[in-house]
Amino acid sequence: MTEFRFLTAGESHGRGLVAIVEGVPAGLRLGEAYIERDLRRRQGGYGRGERMKIETDHAEIISGVRHGRTMGSPIAMVIWNHDWENWSDIMAVGGREIGKGRITRPRPGHADLPGVFKYGLKDIRPILERSSARETAARVAVGAIARRFLEEFGISIHSRTLAIGKVQSGSGSQVNWEVVEASPVRCADIRTGRAMMELVDAAVADGDSLGGVFEVIAEGMPVGLGSHTHWDRRLDGRIAQAVMSIPSVKAVEIGSGFAVAALRGSEAHDVILPGSDGQSLPWKRASNHAGGLEGGMTNGEPLVVRAAVKPISTLRKPLDSIDLATGEKAEAHFERADVCVVPAAGVVGEAMLAIVLASAVLEKFGGDSLRETLAAYRRYVRSIAVF
Repeated sequence: MTEFRFLTAGESHGRGLVAIVEGVPAGLRLGEAYIERDLRRRQGGYGRGERMKIETDHAEIISGVRHGRTMGSPIAMVIWNHDWENWSDIMAVGGREIGKGRITRPRPGHADLPGVFKYGLKDIRPILERSSARETAARVAVGAIARRFLEEFGISIHSRTLAIGKVQSGSGSQVNWEVVEASPVRCADIRTGRAMMELVDAAVADGDSLGGVFEVIAEGMPVGLGSHTHWDRRLDGRIAQAVMSIPSVKAVEIGSGFAVAALRGSEAHDVILPGSDGQSLPWKRASNHAGGLEGGMTNGEPLVVRAAVKPISTLRKPLDSIDLATGEKAEAHFERADVCVVPAAGVVGEAMLAIVLASAVLEKFGGDSLRETLAAYRRYVRSIAVF
């Protein structure tokens, strides 16, 4: 069984971020320009902080690709941090600690307090650096590789913003993705998008932050990715874990999620109907409350995942905290931060979903080369038409 897996390394203000990806079959067309597209999308979004004005993220491929095609060996990438120049003393690899930049006032809602005690530290800085959402730039680079792989199987992935604060957009199934990509808040409805931007402006004026909800949709899904046989092979569980791992995400739902809890079974389940000529599958569904997953497996419908993002915990008007060095009441530490990350978080959600789906495709169809994997996939698709 071939497995798509990855590791990232690096700190928010360190020299750079590193990602190593294993399991990509040989022969996949891949270039740095393709990856850069998603990195740019992650850096956008109304409500981003000053850091995005400094960085121009670019993933430099240093192994695993030759003449524009993957070699089957591990792919290594580096994203250099331009802001490193301003932090080279505080984040120096060598030398002795001089106390400069020491942080002792934890931020409520961040990894600061549990992290500093877990690792027995006297400075929150190491926790802040690695737990920062800056690390998601490396994930998006990995997710772009997964996306490029999934394109070979006709699978596409998009995201949109459904809510920022109390301003909500409709969640209809027909989405104009060009409108979403043109929107500063990645909202499919222009009028609602403007209201979201006004809400962000108000939060900026108040020194506050905002959360919201994003939705990720994968289309062109084959039937049967994942498995019902073991808890850790159920695809819905794997997707939920991957999306929950995104900083600030506090809840995940698939399909109609919480809404189906209020319905009767006769209303909640997606009726199976005979298919019509020209369809890829010999059946169709009357609805998609299941969000494309039944019994831990894809059922051929679009895969729909939503995530709730809490407001950023670093506030320009800091919350009350304590100084761990003295035990006295103090304002929480403030470090340059975003006001709203929901639009960018949706792009990270795309990456995490792509990574899980790429792994599931390789588990199902295997192959050391793209040609092998595609051949197995095509045989399987033909077999579905016959029962």
